[in-house]
Amino acid sequence: MNAPSRADQTFQIIMRKFLETGQAPHFTEIASKLGVRPDDGRQALHDLFSVPMFPGWLFPNTDYVTSFPPFNNLPTQYRVSIDGQQQWFAQ
Repeated sequence: MNAPSRADQTFQIIMRKFLETGQAPHFTEIASKLGVRPDDGRQALHDLFSVPMFPGWLFPNTDYVTSFPPFNNLPTQYRVSIDGQQQWFAQ
């Protein structure tokens, strides 16, 4: 079996952080999890979001994740609760 690509790893890092905390990671956290320099973590983030037809987006002109399906990093009217705890927002 092939090792996961850097895009796959980046996707998993972001998804896990959302699931655990309700917030997207900063690119420095991505870099730490990938075991690379911060600039390479930033590039991994941008590479993932530049995949054609990727349904998420970064806040304009920044390195901040705004939307990462099915989650949204900014509050929306779509609140998600699990076991009575609301810490997530949907797209």
